[in-house]
Amino acid sequence: MSSPETGLPRQDDQSLGQIVGELTSDLSRLMRQELELAKVELREEAVKAGKAAGMLGGAGFAGYMTALLLSFALAYGLANVMDLGWATLIVAVLWGIAGAVLFTAGRARMKQVSPKPEQTVESLKEDAEWARHPTS
Repeated sequence: MSSPETGLPRQDDQSLGQIVGELTSDLSRLMRQELELAKVELREEAVKAGKAAGMLGGAGFAGYMTALLLSFALAYGLANVMDLGWATLIVAVLWGIAGAVLFTAGRARMKQVSPKPEQTVESLKEDAEWARHPTS
């Protein structure tokens, strides 16, 4: 707005415009800084997760090697009382039974997994219904 006597912008309008401009600039800078902080934090967490995954992978390999070597030890131990071929067959059958039990339990648990997030879908349906009829 302009002053009726001078035709120039009023001082309070300029200061309000400057304040809004500074507020917008500060808010923009704050959002950029927050976004940069979030990126840094996510990178740090990704590095931590990568190291943890590597350690878990190493632990899994160590567990595999332990099971393999204990299987050999069991087979050679059984070979003291029977032929080595039969001993290794017994160990293989034991591993087959363990695998079948784990497969059955895993398949049963997998059937309990829902392919879609039901609470979120229900919530979105409610939100859509409210948006269509906000007064009801």
